[in-house]
Amino acid sequence: MGRPFKQYLNGPRVYSCSGCRCHIADHEEIVSKAFQGKHGRAYLCNQVVNVTLGPKEERPLMTGMHTVADIYCSNCNSVLGWKYESAAEESQKYKEGKFIVEKAKIMKEGGW
Repeated sequence: MGRPFKQYLNGPRVYSCSGCRCHIADHEEIVSKAFQGKHGRAYLCNQVVNVTLGPKEERPLMTGMHTVADIYCSNCNSVLGWKYESAAEESQKYKEGKFIVEKAKIMKEGGW
């Protein structure tokens, strides 16, 4: 089957998967740190790398009904959060296409 392609981020502040240390997000991609995930605090990000998407599903969240797809580390398959596919309420449409990455599932890389 071969090895999966990995994208490496070269910014000074990078987040990686806490399970395998595969790069996941650059600090500059964080939109907000004021989100809640299944396991506590979470970050809303514009873009993430080295993830695969699960199936889309309707999920009732704190801010209403959303269509989301879980995101998995492409290296170790750990669930890292989810991607907002669509939002039912107009006030939540800004989340569409963005990613929630749970703080408990990632770590800071590079000693910052």
